[in-house]
Amino acid sequence: MTERKKILVVDDSSTARMLEQAALGRGTYDVVTAKDGAEAVVVARKEKPDLILMDVMMPKMNGFEAVRAIRASDEVKAVPVIMVTTRGEPVNVEEGFQSGCNDYVTKPVNTLELLSKVKNLLGQ
Repeated sequence: MTERKKILVVDDSSTARMLEQAALGRGTYDVVTAKDGAEAVVVARKEKPDLILMDVMMPKMNGFEAVRAIRASDEVKAVPVIMVTTRGEPVNVEEGFQSGCNDYVTKPVNTLELLSKVKNLLGQ
């Protein structure tokens, strides 16, 4: 039996967090959540997830800033990050990759696309 993977879902919208958790499939992954970028950095360091799903537009610290902070943190800098956001404009996608994300998905989320990217980055 393979070890369950832990995914950190970061979004200031409780609805978006629930939708992403549902998309990941009940019981398939251990899911932890954060409500903003600043909390995401703290939770990532504490929980050491296998993957992070990160919104962009959030209070306290946006997703781009949070990814940069995670990339600067030795214990979690290698954790893959998928930006999950309504901000699909090329300038935002480019900033996401410059911040250090591994992939980019726009909302409304296509569940099959998200799962495919999650599995790919987790090596499943």
